[in-house]
Amino acid sequence: MSKSAIDVPSQGGFSFDLCRRNDMLAKKGVGLPSFLKTGTTIVGLIFQDGVILGADTRATEGPIVADKNCEKIHYMAPNIYCCGAGTAADTEAVTDMVSSQLQLHRYHTGRESRVVTALTLLKKHLFSYQGHVSAALVLGGVDITGPHLHTIYPHGSTDTLPFATMGSGSLAAMAMFESNYKEGLTRDEGIKLVVDAICSGIFNDLGSGSNVDVCVITKGHKEYLRNHLLPNPRTFVNSKGYTFTKKTEVLSTKIIPLKERVEVTEGGDAMEE
Repeated sequence: MSKSAIDVPSQGGFSFDLCRRNDMLAKKGVGLPSFLKTGTTIVGLIFQDGVILGADTRATEGPIVADKNCEKIHYMAPNIYCCGAGTAADTEAVTDMVSSQLQLHRYHTGRESRVVTALTLLKKHLFSYQGHVSAALVLGGVDITGPHLHTIYPHGSTDTLPFATMGSGSLAAMAMFESNYKEGLTRDEGIKLVVDAICSGIFNDLGSGSNVDVCVITKGHKEYLRNHLLPNPRTFVNSKGYTFTKKTEVLSTKIIPLKERVEVTEGGDAMEE
């Protein structure tokens, strides 16, 4: 058998085709698209009965506020929820993907999902993309082994802490936690501390704003407090509404009546009797 007839496997390794393409485009004056700055404040803490997660509701596109009341607390399982910071599409896609995998796992085993299972699936996925999936997550839940709270960074590294913050407003929120957190917090004390931490991010970080969402997870129960606090109410609404000084003018009008046209073509072969 000749050597040419043998299927030679393609060489492995990294493909630099796109790097050459980008270099060629850069030489022609076509630069790479710039990154948009993202902004978020997400937090979580463990209290005496479970886990409390919190998030602001502002979504930004660089200097533009794209959505004033978005949801950043994502469903993972009936006993597990996850706050997302970073690129909104990435956080939505990653949490939805892992949530479906957890659902299939529950169908297969007939058991409640564990928080460490969700943590492993998330960190393996993010690590495989080396940080190019911009999703910084705060994962919290209560399973058979008790309450758990984890942070997951875009590169796949994780932390396990009694309280955690992520996002551009995380420093302001962490200041509130480090000053006021204590073990054995009650439900009301935990919610108040989470709300204070989110408000600290809202008022001290330009990328965070609007309202405060809270999710309380306990054994066999969860409570999602959507728009639990509205620290930035709209204080002035013009009673007259908004008017536009100049309307669009009609320059010309032309009406073309549309009629059905039927063409009858004579000729061809006659039908046999």
